[in-house]
Amino acid sequence: MKNQRTRTSLAALLAASLALGAAGCSGGRRTAHGSGGGNPLAAGQGTTVGGTPRKGGTLTVLSNQDFSHLDPARNWVMSDMDFGTRLLYRTLVTYKAEPGAAGSTLVPDLATDLGTASADARTWTFRLRPGVAYEDGSPVTAQDVKYNVERSFSPDLPGGADYAARYLEGAEGYQGPAQGRHLDSVETPDDRTLVFHLRKPFAEFPWATVMPTFAPVPQKQDTGPRFDNRPFSSGPYKVDSYARNKRLVLVRNEHWDPATDPVRKAYPDRIVVTMGLKANQIDDRMTASRGADASAVPWSALRPESAPKVLPNAEVRRRLLSESTNCTDMLQMHTGRAPFDDVRVRRAVQYALDRDAVLTASGGPALNEPSTAYMPSGLFGGRQPDTLKIPATGDPGRARQLLKEAGRPDGLTTRLTVSTGDRGRAEAIQQSLAKAGIKVVIETVDPSAFYATIGDTRNRTDLVYTGWCPDYPSGSTFLPFVFDARFIKEKGNSGNHSIFRDEQVMRRMDEIAAMTDTAQADRAWQQLDGTILAKAPAVPVLVRRWPLVVGTNIAGAHGHPSFGGQLDYATVGLKDPAKARG
Repeated sequence: MKNQRTRTSLAALLAASLALGAAGCSGGRRTAHGSGGGNPLAAGQGTTVGGTPRKGGTLTVLSNQDFSHLDPARNWVMSDMDFGTRLLYRTLVTYKAEPGAAGSTLVPDLATDLGTASADARTWTFRLRPGVAYEDGSPVTAQDVKYNVERSFSPDLPGGADYAARYLEGAEGYQGPAQGRHLDSVETPDDRTLVFHLRKPFAEFPWATVMPTFAPVPQKQDTGPRFDNRPFSSGPYKVDSYARNKRLVLVRNEHWDPATDPVRKAYPDRIVVTMGLKANQIDDRMTASRGADASAVPWSALRPESAPKVLPNAEVRRRLLSESTNCTDMLQMHTGRAPFDDVRVRRAVQYALDRDAVLTASGGPALNEPSTAYMPSGLFGGRQPDTLKIPATGDPGRARQLLKEAGRPDGLTTRLTVSTGDRGRAEAIQQSLAKAGIKVVIETVDPSAFYATIGDTRNRTDLVYTGWCPDYPSGSTFLPFVFDARFIKEKGNSGNHSIFRDEQVMRRMDEIAAMTDTAQADRAWQQLDGTILAKAPAVPVLVRRWPLVVGTNIAGAHGHPSFGGQLDYATVGLKDPAKARG
């Protein structure tokens, strides 16, 4: 039965991934905001722009920010993960490089298959492909994957995915491979075999090995925090130069063998990321697509203010990609200190928030869908429930009453941290909360430093505006990461930015994780979403699209549903490489 449970769970997850890829793009609101409702942005959904690329030339990426991290032990932001795992390093398992629902399909990468589980799903074995080499020609080994898993525990390398910490046996208190300490729960019987021993059954483990944590790093190449500036390549490209906040240049890894890589096409000869540009400049340059910009793509999504320049223009719309991020934006409150340690104050924020105003500030229903639950619609079978029934425009009167009950009849003053690109959303939040007597002071942070800033739990503000994306189609990769207190860190905290601690909720998470029936577990995660929502650690706001206008010389471009709608760098290239040399 347990062996059957493992196979059944994986099969169900594979089916669910297709549903998430399809339903997540427009959710249960397809007739209102999807292609059926005439949303012009939905036309670019699940499509590839520009035909098949030709090999060669220089692809330029125009960006208003630096990367949060490129070190695979620290890389846990959707766009950065896409860039890192498609270009610089390979993981045990990855996603297909295809548009639409097919892009959510798991395929082997470094490994020869999706892993072999023991009868109780607590031991997983992977065999590495032969012939995979680093940029210096040396072979990728199982010991290198083990070493990167271990270094992801290092206190001086915060911010990365913590699946290893959550699931590996004997990982409690482990602090990384310094002083020769290693994890016995990751075995390497030979150079091509990895055996992971988990402390509890985890049928979804292959999905976790998509994370950059499961990329290889040779111990002799590890430079600690400086590895972020110069990761050692096992992918089709290597770092030629990297000037922080200015420019990253990638060139071919001549030792990458396409015969060992079924996913990456590596069309361009060079990839140049130009940083520090203004977001409105990028939008205007991509829309015009003149000169060198014809061979460029944008890093960040089209700003809401630029949509009126794009949507009426048929020629530009043909170069528009627009996938759902499948990520829920949330206003998270620091529940570990006053005034947000009082559930009545938190519920007052829930009632005060005008989600319609934030939606408008975000570009309206063509670019976003409102959220009434934490998990995105794909994890609810296509449509989020509305358990609280709070009006989309908010209820300031009810919010004031809750503040009065909390002993704050005169309201309160608090601070909100947002990424600079979310300033408009923050102002909409500020204005709506003010109607209930909650004065909000906005603090903006550069996107590349945003997660480090809000991950400092001791010094951060009471409110943060951020979001969460399921790493794969299961509630287990959403609610525990956002609301389980057992993995809160003082520095480099990820996910649980509400610092939410609730013993009953955590017990229920463990009970659901132990369920052998996948459908039963799905229903339980959905019910738990509503339970947590009633405790109000955060307010779900919206799910965004990720619209990208690419240059006229770009080919093979599609938004990837499993990387938040970001351009899939595994397949993009140029129609005519001769137009983009240098």
